[in-house]
Amino acid sequence: MREGKKIEFNSKYPSIEDLRKKARTRVPKFAMEYLDGGCNEDINLHKNTSKIREVELSPYYLSKHTASIMKTELFGHTYDAPFGIAPVGLQGLMWPKAPEILAKAAFDHNIPFILSTVTTTSIERAAEITEGNAWFQLYHPTEDRLRDDIIKRAEAARCPVLVILCDVPTFGFRPRDIRNGLAMPPKMSLNNILQILKRPQWAAETLINGQPNFETLKPYMPKNLDLRQLGKFMDETFSGRLNEEKIKPIRDMWKGKLVLKGVANEADAEKAVRLGLDGIIVSNHGGRQLDAGESSIKPLTRIAEKYGDQITVMMDSGLRSGPDIARTLAKGAEFTFMGRSFMYGVSALGKKGGDHTISLLKTQLQQVMEQVCCENVKDFPNHLIK
Repeated sequence: MREGKKIEFNSKYPSIEDLRKKARTRVPKFAMEYLDGGCNEDINLHKNTSKIREVELSPYYLSKHTASIMKTELFGHTYDAPFGIAPVGLQGLMWPKAPEILAKAAFDHNIPFILSTVTTTSIERAAEITEGNAWFQLYHPTEDRLRDDIIKRAEAARCPVLVILCDVPTFGFRPRDIRNGLAMPPKMSLNNILQILKRPQWAAETLINGQPNFETLKPYMPKNLDLRQLGKFMDETFSGRLNEEKIKPIRDMWKGKLVLKGVANEADAEKAVRLGLDGIIVSNHGGRQLDAGESSIKPLTRIAEKYGDQITVMMDSGLRSGPDIARTLAKGAEFTFMGRSFMYGVSALGKKGGDHTISLLKTQLQQVMEQVCCENVKDFPNHLIK
């Protein structure tokens, strides 16, 4: 079992909101809005967090309490904390080398890191940084040949967990991204160029490290694509709509742990169990896909109660703090993931952002555990005020 890094964080930024505010001063507006925004009117984006924070915990002050242990076993690996880094697309757009920074921090702190198909480092590079411990999230390709090749690369890179995504059957309607030219195909407007000039450190880092690209997809992309051709390539190459018939051959091919991300109701959870999947991540894509949907904490509660003894139930979307992690575990999740929180950290503090954010969340969660007299993360449901 690996021992994670010592917990230390910059006291100038003792909350995720502090990191978010700092990030806004360092990242061009179009990139920050891509990270920060939901879809349509952002209703589900805000509801995700607000509904989590309606969950209340009961402290048992007079109980015999010896220690609070955050270590959590998941898929045969004991992690140092019950949270990990969720997959985020185009991470290098927000801050150069962001996925590499976060992969290294996750490995050093012994928590899971999930690499997105459409982020800005490759499967092989993430595997190198994490010594074969990075998880990989697959956007489903339209061609079986491409699907099989990407899965074989993940297997060769020794990824222990393959995550398949089911909540992007179509791209979310995101007004900010449309205004900023970040729809498909993307375009760079004069306004975006002016925003870059106002963020000289971001511009310098991007110049040094190069324009962000879909590194995992490079072997399959024609060379020298212009922006319009890139949009056409993405549309033709990927079909986000999953069904049971598309999942079955992946289950047959993948010998490691297989997780379905984007589950939002009991019916899909039941299908995941029936298909022999190892885990599900209850998620609404951070409120970026369906503004009229439920906040993720609501279906989590029902799914964990009904299927928690048959499949590993995890959650992302809306978590922003150690108390949020505690609340989500109390409602039945075995593990949690966050995307934006870690991207705020890297955008605010660069190379130190990953370490800082993980240390901050560990510190906050430890305080909650000790305050409510919870000795093990599996005991959080015993502290839930129903």
